[in-house]
Amino acid sequence: MSKLVRRNYSELGEVKAPYVHSVRHNNTLYISGLTAFGTAAQQSGIAVQAEEIFCQIREIASAEGADFSALIKVTIFITSFDEINELRTVLYRNYGDHLPASSLVEVSRLFSPDLKIEIETIFGL
Repeated sequence: MSKLVRRNYSELGEVKAPYVHSVRHNNTLYISGLTAFGTAAQQSGIAVQAEEIFCQIREIASAEGADFSALIKVTIFITSFDEINELRTVLYRNYGDHLPASSLVEVSRLFSPDLKIEIETIFGL
């Protein structure tokens, strides 16, 4: 029988929408799309927002007993390719030697006009 755990993390703030921060299904951890909304990075460029999001992802992964060596898949939504080189620098720094499968999608906007990036991830546990 499969085990399914849905969880929010108080340190990431209250979720005011119909989702949870993560769902753990057996040995796989799915992390919802995260943004810099409500953080000091919200008004910043894509690189600063991405660093904030990776901090949030690390908090969740750590709470679930994982680190970036277990990262399987990343889906990234950006509002513009204008800062793609800055984003790539952040991605390489955070992935290290553990490059995941990845999708990068340009969208017309995210839920707040200040947001430039949203990242969702899948980890093996």
